[in-house]
Amino acid sequence: MKADLPLVMSVTSGKGGVGKTNISVNLACCLAREGKSVVLLDADLGLANVDVVLGLTPKKNLFHLFHDDATLADVLTSTPYGFKILPASSGVSEMLALTAGQKITLLEAMDELEDTVDYLIVDTGAGINENVMYFNLASQVRLVILTPEPTSLTDAYALIKVMQQNHDVNDFKVLVNLAPDEKAALDIFRRLYKACDHFLAGISLDYVGFIPRDASVRKAVIAQKPFCVQEPAGAACKALTAMAKNMQKWDVPNALDGNIKFFWKRLLFGQ
Repeated sequence: MKADLPLVMSVTSGKGGVGKTNISVNLACCLAREGKSVVLLDADLGLANVDVVLGLTPKKNLFHLFHDDATLADVLTSTPYGFKILPASSGVSEMLALTAGQKITLLEAMDELEDTVDYLIVDTGAGINENVMYFNLASQVRLVILTPEPTSLTDAYALIKVMQQNHDVNDFKVLVNLAPDEKAALDIFRRLYKACDHFLAGISLDYVGFIPRDASVRKAVIAQKPFCVQEPAGAACKALTAMAKNMQKWDVPNALDGNIKFFWKRLLFGQ
């Protein structure tokens, strides 16, 4: 039995195409290498691709949990890389917005994992739709993925603004992806920080590092393998490995903030 509360972290972005799913998969891989028990939840419910990135063909996914009386154990899928995934469906329009009943079903099913999992990584969809908001609110930590592109900056700001103004969420961690160097990464982070500091009082942004552009990443995507497996000596893998080590030093928020959470019963009633 685990005594500690699992760390639940959403990996999210205001814009698609920033490498969010790739980071989620490889972060899970890095944490598993550190001996951690990790589950990766594909929360892009209508356009799922965690299984595609990993080259897997799960027999069941979250659609079956909601519609076919499947259990969480039926959906939970092992990977060759030491972590498990909860895959979602792709191209199923009715999964684009979960009902209140489906949200409760998912939270109750996830309770089965609270004694065995160290990290639950939640790969959200992009944007500010209802599902994205829900999964971000249900997580303890929100990791916003930013790239040097101007559209990434404006969309990340929009996501943070909606979460603060509509849901009273003020704390975010920021990881810059696809940066040519740390100077460029810090520059785009500072621009986001200045915008939030000027227009959104009380926002806290924590820069957790950057992932450099690395040709091995695209090769790994084509091979349908984590880049940390395909090219463990690559610059991207080294950067994400360092982040995974630092994550283990993070304090796990252990209080409810008014939003329903994964493992909320333990948060409410104590460990």
